[in-house]
Amino acid sequence: MQLPQIRLQSTFAKIAIHTTPPVQEIKQPPAELEITQPPAQLTMETTPSKLTIDQTKAWEDMDLKHIFRRIEEFAQKGYEDWLEGIARVSRQGDELMRIEDGGQPLVEQAKENSDKPMYEFNIGWIPSLFSVKTNFEPAKVHIDVKVHKPMVQAKANKPIIHYTPGKVNVDLAQRNSLKIDFVNIGNQVEISV
Repeated sequence: MQLPQIRLQSTFAKIAIHTTPPVQEIKQPPAELEITQPPAQLTMETTPSKLTIDQTKAWEDMDLKHIFRRIEEFAQKGYEDWLEGIARVSRQGDELMRIEDGGQPLVEQAKENSDKPMYEFNIGWIPSLFSVKTNFEPAKVHIDVKVHKPMVQAKANKPIIHYTPGKVNVDLAQRNSLKIDFVNIGNQVEISV
């Protein structure tokens, strides 16, 4: 026996989605920068060092004197000897003036005037200690620096932005459907759907 059947055949709807992704471009131009640095001004003043060595005393100690020094010493020595001679002659004249006081002034004066003086002798070519005098003045340096500040000029550039928005297209790729079939119904059944 064949039973009546209802056959249903359905298809679902299909949606087609097409997307175009967004595009964003960002370009950042570098900043325009100008830096000017004037050079520093440097001024230096130097006073040179000075070394003074005076060995006059050492040469004099070795009896190697300058002619002007010798003339000066001889003049001083002659003047002193002259004064001593005047004093001696004056003293001897006073002694002779008082000859009546006794004594033997003539004999003593003859002996005094005839005796040669005793001279001292010493090693003459070794200078005395610290006879060479030195004086040192160190150098002086004066440095003057004038610094100039840098001049900076900066111009910032804005970023360049290009944006293309994305797109979404939604379409119906397949419509839904329902197909109904009746099998083994015959003529007796009224069909209405």
